[in-house]
Amino acid sequence: MDISNLKPFLKVKDHSVSQETFELFYDNNLDMLITHPQPSFELLPKYYESEIYISHTDGNKSLFEKMYQFVKSIALKNKLKLINSQSPKGRILDIGAGVGDFLSVAKSDGWEIIGVEPSYKAKQIAQKKGVAFVNNLSELENNSFDIITMWHVLEHVPDLEKQIAKLKRLLKPDGTIIIAVPNFNSFDAKHYGEFWAAFDVPIHFWHFSKTAIKKLFAVEKLKLVKVLPMKFDSFYVSLLSEKYKTGKMNFIKAFYIGLKSNWKGTQNLEYSSHIYILKNE
Repeated sequence: MDISNLKPFLKVKDHSVSQETFELFYDNNLDMLITHPQPSFELLPKYYESEIYISHTDGNKSLFEKMYQFVKSIALKNKLKLINSQSPKGRILDIGAGVGDFLSVAKSDGWEIIGVEPSYKAKQIAQKKGVAFVNNLSELENNSFDIITMWHVLEHVPDLEKQIAKLKRLLKPDGTIIIAVPNFNSFDAKHYGEFWAAFDVPIHFWHFSKTAIKKLFAVEKLKLVKVLPMKFDSFYVSLLSEKYKTGKMNFIKAFYIGLKSNWKGTQNLEYSSHIYILKNE
Protein backbone atom coordinates (compact mmCIF):
# COMPACT_ATOMS: atom_id res chain seq x y z
CA MET A 1 0.00 0.00 0.00
CA ASP A 2 1.52 3.31 -1.16
CA ILE A 3 0.88 5.93 1.53
CA SER A 4 3.28 8.57 0.16
CA ASN A 5 0.41 10.86 -0.90
CA LEU A 6 -1.71 10.30 2.19
CA LYS A 7 -1.93 12.51 5.26
CA PRO A 8 -1.02 11.13 8.73
CA PHE A 9 -4.19 11.11 10.82
CA LEU A 10 -3.75 9.28 14.14
CA LYS A 11 -1.51 6.80 15.94
CA VAL A 12 -3.48 3.93 17.49
CA LYS A 13 -2.41 1.04 19.71
CA ASP A 14 -3.48 -2.56 19.28
CA HIS A 15 -5.14 -2.64 22.70
CA SER A 16 -6.43 -6.22 22.58
CA VAL A 17 -3.39 -8.34 21.61
CA SER A 18 0.09 -7.02 20.82
CA GLN A 19 0.08 -3.49 22.33
CA GLU A 20 1.93 -2.42 19.16
CA THR A 21 1.28 1.03 17.71
CA PHE A 22 0.03 1.54 14.16
CA GLU A 23 -0.71 4.71 12.22
CA LEU A 24 -3.84 5.71 10.36
CA PHE A 25 -3.42 7.68 7.12
CA TYR A 26 -6.17 9.74 5.54
CA ASP A 27 -7.14 9.35 1.88
CA ASN A 28 -8.76 12.67 0.98
CA ASN A 29 -10.15 11.43 -2.33
CA LEU A 30 -12.08 8.56 -0.74
CA ASP A 31 -12.61 10.07 2.72
CA MET A 32 -11.13 6.88 4.17
CA LEU A 33 -8.47 5.92 6.71
CA ILE A 34 -5.85 3.27 6.01
CA THR A 35 -3.92 1.32 8.64
CA HIS A 36 -0.14 1.27 8.26
CA PRO A 37 1.73 -1.01 8.35
CA GLN A 38 -0.65 -3.81 7.44
CA PRO A 39 0.44 -7.26 8.70
CA SER A 40 1.45 -9.89 6.19
CA PHE A 41 -0.78 -12.90 5.59
CA GLU A 42 1.61 -15.03 7.65
CA LEU A 43 1.61 -12.70 10.67
CA LEU A 44 -2.07 -11.75 10.63
CA PRO A 45 -3.48 -14.72 12.64
CA LYS A 46 -1.59 -13.75 15.80
CA TYR A 47 -3.47 -10.44 15.95
CA TYR A 48 -6.78 -12.30 16.21
CA GLU A 49 -5.72 -14.16 19.37
CA SER A 50 -7.82 -12.05 21.72
CA GLU A 51 -10.24 -13.08 24.45
CA ILE A 52 -12.52 -10.18 23.53
CA TYR A 53 -12.69 -11.20 19.86
CA ILE A 54 -15.88 -13.15 20.57
CA SER A 55 -17.55 -13.18 17.15
CA HIS A 56 -15.71 -16.49 16.61
CA THR A 57 -17.18 -18.09 19.74
CA ASP A 58 -20.52 -18.95 21.32
CA GLY A 59 -19.30 -17.78 24.74
CA ASN A 60 -22.04 -17.09 27.28
CA LYS A 61 -20.24 -17.08 30.63
CA SER A 62 -19.20 -13.53 31.50
CA LEU A 63 -21.62 -10.59 31.81
CA PHE A 64 -20.05 -9.06 28.70
CA GLU A 65 -20.54 -12.29 26.72
CA LYS A 66 -24.15 -12.57 27.90
CA MET A 67 -24.83 -9.00 26.81
CA TYR A 68 -23.19 -9.69 23.46
CA GLN A 69 -25.29 -12.82 22.90
CA PHE A 70 -28.51 -10.97 23.86
CA VAL A 71 -27.82 -8.12 21.44
CA LYS A 72 -26.78 -10.63 18.79
CA SER A 73 -30.15 -12.40 19.01
CA ILE A 74 -31.94 -9.12 18.30
CA ALA A 75 -29.49 -8.25 15.51
CA LEU A 76 -30.08 -11.63 13.84
CA LYS A 77 -33.82 -10.96 13.65
CA ASN A 78 -33.16 -7.54 12.13
CA LYS A 79 -30.72 -8.99 9.58
CA LEU A 80 -33.22 -11.64 8.54
CA LYS A 81 -35.91 -9.00 8.16
CA LEU A 82 -33.53 -6.94 6.03
CA ILE A 83 -32.61 -9.70 3.57
CA ASN A 84 -36.25 -10.72 3.23
CA SER A 85 -37.08 -7.11 2.31
CA GLN A 86 -34.53 -7.18 -0.50
CA SER A 87 -35.29 -10.46 -2.26
CA PRO A 88 -37.62 -13.46 -2.39
CA LYS A 89 -36.07 -16.58 -0.85
CA GLY A 90 -33.02 -17.60 -2.90
CA ARG A 91 -29.28 -18.13 -2.56
CA ILE A 92 -27.30 -16.19 0.01
CA LEU A 93 -23.53 -15.97 0.49
CA ASP A 94 -22.17 -14.75 3.82
CA ILE A 95 -18.48 -13.84 3.70
CA GLY A 96 -16.85 -14.00 7.13
CA ALA A 97 -19.64 -16.19 8.48
CA GLY A 98 -18.05 -16.67 11.92
CA VAL A 99 -19.84 -19.32 13.98
CA GLY A 100 -22.71 -19.38 11.47
CA ASP A 101 -25.53 -17.80 13.49
CA PHE A 102 -26.78 -15.59 10.66
CA LEU A 103 -26.70 -18.32 8.03
CA SER A 104 -28.34 -20.79 10.41
CA VAL A 105 -31.26 -18.39 10.93
CA ALA A 106 -31.47 -17.72 7.19
CA LYS A 107 -31.51 -21.46 6.44
CA SER A 108 -34.36 -22.00 8.92
CA ASP A 109 -36.27 -19.27 7.10
CA GLY A 110 -35.94 -21.02 3.72
CA TRP A 111 -32.79 -19.55 2.22
CA GLU A 112 -30.18 -21.65 0.42
CA ILE A 113 -26.97 -20.79 2.27
CA ILE A 114 -23.23 -20.78 1.61
CA GLY A 115 -20.55 -19.39 3.90
CA VAL A 116 -16.90 -18.43 3.73
CA GLU A 117 -14.87 -18.31 6.94
CA PRO A 118 -11.07 -18.41 7.42
CA SER A 119 -11.18 -19.41 11.11
CA TYR A 120 -11.08 -23.20 11.46
CA LYS A 121 -12.45 -23.04 15.02
CA ALA A 122 -15.40 -20.83 14.03
CA LYS A 123 -16.13 -22.98 10.99
CA GLN A 124 -16.30 -26.13 13.13
CA ILE A 125 -18.92 -24.52 15.37
CA ALA A 126 -20.91 -23.33 12.36
CA GLN A 127 -20.89 -26.71 10.64
CA LYS A 128 -22.60 -28.22 13.70
CA LYS A 129 -25.43 -25.74 12.99
CA GLY A 130 -25.82 -27.06 9.44
CA VAL A 131 -23.88 -24.31 7.68
CA ALA A 132 -22.17 -25.29 4.40
CA PHE A 133 -18.87 -23.67 3.44
CA VAL A 134 -16.57 -23.21 0.49
CA ASN A 135 -12.87 -22.58 1.05
CA ASN A 136 -12.48 -19.97 -1.65
CA LEU A 137 -14.74 -17.63 -3.63
CA SER A 138 -13.13 -18.92 -6.83
CA GLU A 139 -15.10 -22.16 -6.33
CA LEU A 140 -18.38 -20.32 -6.90
CA GLU A 141 -20.09 -19.65 -10.23
CA ASN A 142 -20.62 -16.21 -11.74
CA ASN A 143 -23.93 -14.41 -11.12
CA SER A 144 -25.11 -17.08 -8.68
CA PHE A 145 -26.30 -15.22 -5.55
CA ASP A 146 -29.40 -13.20 -4.79
CA ILE A 147 -27.87 -11.75 -1.62
CA ILE A 148 -24.22 -11.37 -0.57
CA THR A 149 -23.51 -10.21 2.96
CA MET A 150 -20.39 -9.07 4.79
CA TRP A 151 -21.19 -8.21 8.41
CA HIS A 152 -18.19 -6.26 9.74
CA VAL A 153 -15.84 -8.10 7.39
CA LEU A 154 -14.87 -5.74 4.55
CA GLU A 155 -12.56 -3.79 6.88
CA HIS A 156 -10.57 -7.01 7.48
CA VAL A 157 -9.91 -7.82 3.80
CA PRO A 158 -6.36 -7.08 2.55
CA ASP A 159 -7.09 -6.80 -1.21
CA LEU A 160 -10.00 -4.38 -1.10
CA GLU A 161 -10.47 -3.67 -4.82
CA LYS A 162 -10.11 -7.37 -5.71
CA GLN A 163 -12.67 -8.30 -3.07
CA ILE A 164 -15.23 -5.86 -4.47
CA ALA A 165 -14.63 -7.21 -7.97
CA LYS A 166 -15.33 -10.75 -6.67
CA LEU A 167 -18.60 -9.59 -5.14
CA LYS A 168 -19.61 -8.11 -8.49
CA ARG A 169 -18.78 -11.38 -10.27
CA LEU A 170 -20.84 -13.52 -7.90
CA LEU A 171 -23.91 -11.28 -7.72
CA LYS A 172 -26.99 -11.96 -9.86
CA PRO A 173 -27.98 -9.02 -12.12
CA ASP A 174 -30.91 -8.20 -9.81
CA GLY A 175 -29.08 -9.21 -6.63
CA THR A 176 -28.17 -7.21 -3.53
CA ILE A 177 -24.93 -6.71 -1.60
CA ILE A 178 -25.21 -5.85 2.09
CA ILE A 179 -22.10 -4.47 3.81
CA ALA A 180 -21.80 -3.51 7.49
CA VAL A 181 -18.73 -1.53 8.63
CA PRO A 182 -17.77 0.92 11.39
CA ASN A 183 -17.95 4.64 10.69
CA PHE A 184 -15.00 6.77 11.79
CA ASN A 185 -17.09 9.93 11.29
CA SER A 186 -19.41 8.99 14.16
CA PHE A 187 -19.58 10.84 17.48
CA ASP A 188 -18.21 7.89 19.49
CA ALA A 189 -15.21 7.64 17.12
CA LYS A 190 -14.41 11.31 17.59
CA HIS A 191 -15.02 11.16 21.34
CA TYR A 192 -12.68 8.23 21.99
CA GLY A 193 -10.06 9.05 19.33
CA GLU A 194 -7.08 6.71 19.64
CA PHE A 195 -9.04 4.55 22.12
CA TRP A 196 -12.00 3.97 19.80
CA ALA A 197 -12.37 0.19 19.78
CA ALA A 198 -13.67 0.01 16.20
CA PHE A 199 -10.32 1.18 14.84
CA ASP A 200 -9.20 -2.32 15.96
CA VAL A 201 -5.75 -2.07 14.41
CA PRO A 202 -4.13 -3.89 12.75
CA ILE A 203 -6.91 -6.35 11.83
CA HIS A 204 -9.02 -3.47 10.48
CA PHE A 205 -7.07 -2.44 7.39
CA TRP A 206 -9.61 0.12 6.17
CA HIS A 207 -11.85 2.63 7.93
CA PHE A 208 -14.77 3.68 5.75
CA SER A 209 -17.09 6.62 5.27
CA LYS A 210 -20.22 6.79 3.12
CA THR A 211 -18.19 8.51 0.41
CA ALA A 212 -15.59 5.73 0.44
CA ILE A 213 -18.17 2.96 0.06
CA LYS A 214 -19.96 4.81 -2.72
CA LYS A 215 -16.78 5.49 -4.73
CA LEU A 216 -15.14 2.09 -4.21
CA PHE A 217 -18.20 0.14 -5.35
CA ALA A 218 -18.96 2.52 -8.21
CA VAL A 219 -15.77 1.30 -9.90
CA GLU A 220 -17.52 -2.06 -10.37
CA LYS A 221 -20.79 -0.36 -11.43
CA LEU A 222 -22.43 -1.14 -8.10
CA LYS A 223 -24.74 1.61 -6.86
CA LEU A 224 -25.27 2.56 -3.21
CA VAL A 225 -29.06 2.62 -2.81
CA LYS A 226 -29.55 2.84 0.96
CA VAL A 227 -27.67 3.44 4.23
CA LEU A 228 -29.01 2.13 7.54
CA PRO A 229 -27.76 2.69 11.10
CA MET A 230 -26.54 -0.05 13.45
CA LYS A 231 -27.59 1.56 16.71
CA PHE A 232 -26.47 -1.22 19.05
CA ASP A 233 -22.87 -0.85 17.86
CA SER A 234 -22.36 2.48 19.60
CA PHE A 235 -22.96 0.86 23.02
CA TYR A 236 -20.77 -2.20 22.37
CA VAL A 237 -17.93 -0.14 20.90
CA SER A 238 -18.16 2.49 23.65
CA LEU A 239 -17.91 -0.21 26.32
CA LEU A 240 -14.72 -1.61 24.79
CA SER A 241 -13.39 1.90 24.24
CA GLU A 242 -13.91 2.71 27.92
CA LYS A 243 -11.90 -0.38 28.83
CA TYR A 244 -9.06 0.65 26.50
CA LYS A 245 -9.09 4.22 27.83
CA THR A 246 -9.53 3.64 31.58
CA GLY A 247 -8.84 -0.05 32.12
CA LYS A 248 -12.41 -0.58 33.36
CA MET A 249 -15.72 -1.71 31.87
CA ASN A 250 -17.60 1.50 32.72
CA PHE A 251 -21.14 0.49 31.75
CA ILE A 252 -22.81 3.75 32.76
CA LYS A 253 -20.35 5.99 30.89
CA ALA A 254 -20.40 3.70 27.85
CA PHE A 255 -24.19 3.70 27.79
CA TYR A 256 -24.22 7.50 27.95
CA ILE A 257 -21.70 7.88 25.09
CA GLY A 258 -23.51 5.23 23.02
CA LEU A 259 -26.81 7.00 23.55
CA LYS A 260 -25.31 10.38 22.70
CA SER A 261 -23.71 8.95 19.55
CA ASN A 262 -27.08 7.64 18.36
CA TRP A 263 -28.74 10.97 19.17
CA LYS A 264 -26.05 12.80 17.16
CA GLY A 265 -26.64 10.27 14.39
CA THR A 266 -30.28 11.27 14.14
CA GLN A 267 -29.05 14.79 13.35
CA ASN A 268 -26.06 14.22 11.05
CA LEU A 269 -26.76 10.61 9.93
CA GLU A 270 -23.29 9.53 11.09
CA TYR A 271 -23.84 6.48 13.32
CA SER A 272 -21.21 4.27 14.96
CA SER A 273 -21.67 1.66 12.21
CA HIS A 274 -23.64 1.63 8.98
CA ILE A 275 -25.25 -1.00 6.80
CA TYR A 276 -24.79 -0.25 3.10
CA ILE A 277 -27.16 -1.74 0.53
CA LEU A 278 -25.77 -1.92 -3.00
CA LYS A 279 -27.16 -3.13 -6.32
CA ASN A 280 -26.02 -3.35 -9.92
CA GLU A 281 -26.42 -0.13 -11.88
